[in-house]
Amino acid sequence: MNILDQLKRDEDFRSKPYRDTSKAIGFEGRAGKVTIGYGRNLDDEGISLDEGLDLLQSDVNSKVAALQRALPWAGELLSGDDAPRFWVLVNMAFNMGLEGLLGFHRMLSAMEKKQWEIAASEMLDPPNWLNQVGDRARRLAEQMRTGQWQ
Repeated sequence: MNILDQLKRDEDFRSKPYRDTSKAIGFEGRAGKVTIGYGRNLDDEGISLDEGLDLLQSDVNSKVAALQRALPWAGELLSGDDAPRFWVLVNMAFNMGLEGLLGFHRMLSAMEKKQWEIAASEMLDPPNWLNQVGDRARRLAEQMRTGQWQ
């Protein structure tokens, strides 16, 4: 046994945030700290920049896999000049979830046909998403239109 094994046993892993309801001295009657993983106190410790980047990379990998399952044609965009357009999909899925992205039927149909101007236009109409995220939507629409990182 080592300290990691001991802490994993004693703290138990939680993949989603929860309020630690510890009854330790000094905690009686107070709301617990938001905790995740093996007892990581998010209220007091948070996460480091490196941990944030690790989480971001993991989330991107997850979105890429989900997109390739949901839109098999989209993976083909990665092997050429259209790769920045694929990453628009990842950015949008990151922002609104895969289900939200899949609601952009006309944009996705235009993308599948490589009709980039139409796809870019469809990203901004109706303007609900544009009104929510502003410049992000405009930048991503331009990236879709041109195939150049924005």
